[in-house]
Amino acid sequence: MNANQAIDVVIVGAGAAGSLYAARLAKAGKRVVVLEAGPAWKLDDLYSSQIWARRLKWSSPLLMQPPGQSAFSHTQSTGTGFGGAALHHFGTWPRLRPADFRNRTLFGKGLDWPIRYEELRPYYDRIQAEMGIAGDARQEVWRPKGAPYPMPPHKLFNQAKLLARGFSKLGLKTAPLPVIINSKVYNGRAPCLYDGWCEAGCPIGAFANPLVTHLDAARQAGAEFREHCSVTRVLTDKTGRASGVEYVSQGKKETLDARVVILAASMVQNPRLLLNSASERHSQGLANSSGLVGAYLTTDAVAILYGMFDEETENHMGVNAGQLLSRGDHVSKKRPDVFGAYQWQIAPSLKPNDLLGIATSRADLFGNELHGFMRKAAKHLASMAGFAGAIPDRDNRITLAKETDQHGMPLARLNYRVADNTRALWNYLLEEGRAVMKAAGAKDVWTGPMAGGHLIGGTIMGAVAKTSVCDGYGRTHDVPNLVLAGSGLFPAGSGSSPTYTLYAVAERSAEHMIKHWGEYLR
Repeated sequence: MNANQAIDVVIVGAGAAGSLYAARLAKAGKRVVVLEAGPAWKLDDLYSSQIWARRLKWSSPLLMQPPGQSAFSHTQSTGTGFGGAALHHFGTWPRLRPADFRNRTLFGKGLDWPIRYEELRPYYDRIQAEMGIAGDARQEVWRPKGAPYPMPPHKLFNQAKLLARGFSKLGLKTAPLPVIINSKVYNGRAPCLYDGWCEAGCPIGAFANPLVTHLDAARQAGAEFREHCSVTRVLTDKTGRASGVEYVSQGKKETLDARVVILAASMVQNPRLLLNSASERHSQGLANSSGLVGAYLTTDAVAILYGMFDEETENHMGVNAGQLLSRGDHVSKKRPDVFGAYQWQIAPSLKPNDLLGIATSRADLFGNELHGFMRKAAKHLASMAGFAGAIPDRDNRITLAKETDQHGMPLARLNYRVADNTRALWNYLLEEGRAVMKAAGAKDVWTGPMAGGHLIGGTIMGAVAKTSVCDGYGRTHDVPNLVLAGSGLFPAGSGSSPTYTLYAVAERSAEHMIKHWGEYLR
């Protein structure tokens, strides 16, 4: 791209949504520049290493949080560098169900989306055909209408077969976990090796991360990607419209003018940028006339179950996401006073330590006791994780801290509390998980502490400006040429992995922007 050319679109963040927007807009003839704070990862930068996996995750600047508040595991759901979190996420890709979009209308809980499942369905279909999902739609009795998966499900190893036995004995349905990982050659990409290193990236390209999908397509269409460019503010003109961004590169402060600005950073960084972009016309922060920038930040409460079996579990084989899926509805006679949908991810591949580690499942053991446990668990341990959906709470939010990063930008400050209902649903999952493990034949069953899961909210979409930050296409109500992307747009979740829906929403929004380009420039 010629340095003197006017920029049509600047995109902040080279993750899932940012890369998709760049590919679609560049193909439509727009001049696109993507600014990414992290490094320019390539496939041959990826190594099957637990230490390496940590480098792919966003850990700086710090997220400030008052002591004594609920844990908020944001680093495992965020990323740094080209590909963002989608470079290392586990690739669990279920669809949201129709009821997930209408929690307020159907159940009197939480918030409704401004769009419905049927509006998003064709974009789910389009994305899965392009990127490839392995699964079995017929076995997913909870799956809404849509095209069947383009690839057959992955092989099941002993860990999954044992745990499926437990679910079946309790009358609970399971199905192959739908994942964005090749079970056969697809679009020229190799099939999975089942060595369980998804968290560290996938150097063979079996995992459809942005490096092998939209980032490459965007470059081929003419989009420019710039690494180590930390955006600090969205700039506005005298009329209050977005005019570009301010960023820091190699220690120098720079500006980039653009007709349209798209913020596709994380659900922490997007609110942080908007709040730090306050101006005379936008005194409370950009796109914040509702006072909701940063609000309704929501995370699942994760229940982790472990079981030791006499049988060998082959727990080193498979993918990090797991091999089977089971989903629970928002309401159930089994828990009449506890609201919330949830999902079980069953039989993930395990490593010696770190996030899905065998050793870390028993942090109370040391020395010879730990060695003995490891020798047995390496062949006989099984695990699964239940994701309890939370009701969005306006008070769970991001604000700006007094402390600043190395660029002088205020850090994000988090206020977050796990609601009583979320804790009750988490406890229910612990009970159900223990029952499953025992029914499966586990000789010893134990649980881990509550962990934070998938992140949504912070810049929610809605039909009106008073109760949301942006519309159903991510276009901010206050600034017509400022667009938001990512799972921060979600008004509500369902204990379900958000990345597939993130892609479908971005695909729908990018299509709208291209078709109605003139409206974004008014």
